[in-house]
Amino acid sequence: MTEQQNLLTTKLDGPPVEQQIAWDMIRRALPVAPVLMLLAGVIWGIHGAESSGFAIVVVLANFALSAAILTATARISLAVMMAGVLGGYLFRLALVTIAVLAVIHQSWVVVLPLAFTLMITHLGLLFWETRYVSATLAHPGLKPRGPRPGQPGGPGRKVAETT
Repeated sequence: MTEQQNLLTTKLDGPPVEQQIAWDMIRRALPVAPVLMLLAGVIWGIHGAESSGFAIVVVLANFALSAAILTATARISLAVMMAGVLGGYLFRLALVTIAVLAVIHQSWVVVLPLAFTLMITHLGLLFWETRYVSATLAHPGLKPRGPRPGQPGGPGRKVAETT
């Protein structure tokens, strides 16, 4: 018969996969950020590009803070982590709202690119990252990378057999 673990005292050990995923999303967002800003700049001018850049920073900070909350609370217990997920979501939602309300009446803010970038970047990064996240217990976090082209065992190159 197996023992049931107490959620109030059980903590998670192992690598902080939530941080790995968040930093991977941030890393993947950085090359796309100038493209979004350029697009907003073409449509709404320099203030549109600035608004889009501000929204990208808010989104990336939101993901980094989410990972930090999950990492910190998982080390305490699963119950605290669950409370951290819910409370952290509400806290981060409030921070995003405060960040937008703090700048909304500034002369450099254009509302449409700010709102579009907030929505597109949040959802786009989450959907994009699903391609790279492993949903198995064997490899929690990011999927393991295989060999790259040109490396031994990678596409385009055969592994030499030694006898």
